[in-house]
This record gives sequence, structure tokens and C-alpha cells, in this order.
Amino acid sequence: MVHPQREDYWGNVNPVGPRGCYDEAKRFAEAITMAYHRTHGVDTRIVRIFNTYGPRMRLRDGRVVPNFIAQSLRHEPVTLHGDGSQTRSFCYMDDLIEGFWRLMHANYHLPVNIGNPNELTILQFAEKIIALTGSSSRLEHHPRPVDDPKVRRPDITLARSLLNWEPRVSLEEGLERTIAFFKNRV
Repeated sequence: MVHPQREDYWGNVNPVGPRGCYDEAKRFAEAITMAYHRTHGVDTRIVRIFNTYGPRMRLRDGRVVPNFIAQSLRHEPVTLHGDGSQTRSFCYMDDLIEGFWRLMHANYHLPVNIGNPNELTILQFAEKIIALTGSSSRLEHHPRPVDDPKVRRPDITLARSLLNWEPRVSLEEGLERTIAFFKNRV
């Protein structure tokens, strides 16, 4: 309901929906981390990770990046859920790790978004992967899952100011590295 998502946004979660376990687990992890920090003085950090990708992802983990790449490399239909207008942003793993490292060396205990604020539709993302793989895949639409977020993009203002961090690897460069890894596995 808030776009882009800032750290002070508490979310809009259906606790009994199909995504409830995933959504509530993330909220619980943040809550228990802060409880340990406040109650026991544990030196904690909370990173809010937004779609991260890169080489060594599991081919069949069900996430959009390996799914689209594997389908494209096999020249199979690339499966979109819904009309593809939902948006996401993708952060290359090297950038994520750099953000983690910087946060670990900061004296800050509240959530910090680490992700790439460059947003595109899932349809655009699928078309980009098909083009980068040189695939003859076509797009195939399936019903959109219940409670699937319509938009997803981090506001990284805090990471920029607190950590002097922002992603550096372009989507094309990161996808080329990731596709090269998957070519040997598909």
C-alpha cells in the first residue's frame, strides 16, 4: 500500500493467506531480533532484502530469476503470473553483500532496506531475459497467486545516508553473469 517501501512501513499482510507463513515469518524475525536487542543487549542488525539474484541460485527454487532463465535457455514458455504488470526490482548478490558488510560495521539496530530501487514490470523482466538468452521462448500467462504484491520496490534513502551504499551492478550485467552460470546447468 506504500510505494516504494520504506523502513517505517509496517506492511499490509494477510496472516492467514497463502503467503502468510512467508510474510509473517519475516515480521516475526524482525520482532524477535529487536526483543533480543532490547532485552538482552544483543548487538543486532536487521536487513530487509529485496529480490536478490546471481550465480549459484538453485535452479528449481521457484523464484522468478532461475525460473525465467531456465525456461528461456530451454526455449520453453516463460510463465508469467497474471498479466505481468506487477513490478519488482532486482539486486545483484555482490551489491547485497556489500550492503550487509556496511551495515555490520554501522551502529544501527533498526531495519535497513538493501535492494535495487530500479523497478520494472515482470513482463519487461521476462522479455529482457528472453532477449539476453537469445531464446525463442514465448510468454505464457497463468493466474496470479492470491496476495501476490502488485508493486515491490525498496526506498534505499536510509542505506544511502547511513551506509553510503547503493547498488552498482546493472541489471543487464548481473543477468549476463547469472545466465552464464545457468547455461552449464540447463
